[in-house]
Amino acid sequence: PGLACPAARPPQRAASNPPGPAESDPGEGRVFLSESCVRRLLEITEGSEFLRLQVEGGGCSGFQYKFSLDTVINPDDRQGQRGGARVVVDVDSLAFVKGSTVDFSQELIRSSFQVVSNPQAEKGCSCGTSFSVKL
Repeated sequence: PGLACPAARPPQRAASNPPGPAESDPGEGRVFLSESCVRRLLEITEGSEFLRLQVEGGGCSGFQYKFSLDTVINPDDRQGQRGGARVVVDVDSLAFVKGSTVDFSQELIRSSFQVVSNPQAEKGCSCGTSFSVKL
């Protein structure tokens, strides 16, 4: 099954841009994309490029998000798209981010993709890239 990427649901903390229409039930295996995420991906990707979201061990809270642009789809990847923007998450990482919203935040000193409103995360660090899992 593919990875569904409907409109972003309202984040628990402020995102850089208001999210798209709310989705009442995030469902199993969905990752939501904010409008700002879709816009930025359309600006920076070409052809077969997509945003890859991975979860790795590390960071100050135990796990960390890793974003990269990629062109290779692996057998254990789940794909999704919204408005022409594509995101890919491997099955192992998807267990840690299902129901989350990916946002693009642009600030004076930093611009980055971020996972916001992750229902699988208990707490995170101030940089927004590290989190611990709800048990």
